[in-house]
Amino acid sequence: MADFKIGKVTHYYDKIGVAVVELSGALAVGDKIKFSRGGEDLFEQPVESIQVEHEKKDSAGKGEVVGLKVSSEVKEGAEVYKVS
Repeated sequence: MADFKIGKVTHYYDKIGVAVVELSGALAVGDKIKFSRGGEDLFEQPVESIQVEHEKKDSAGKGEVVGLKVSSEVKEGAEVYKVS
């Protein structure tokens, strides 16, 4: 089971629990993702909603910047992996 890197956290809004992720791969609602920083796994969660420019989307592709509701605090620079 290989985890595939799909992006990097560029900002985190702690009041609303949203991570801004710059994607380097495709992501869709229902995918399971993992956050990792400095080689250490932080947490895993399913993708429940994706927003691009405050618009709800079912999926997003490489090069897009998306907002993801996250279950735990995550720092800027954390890497995002799709868990297979």
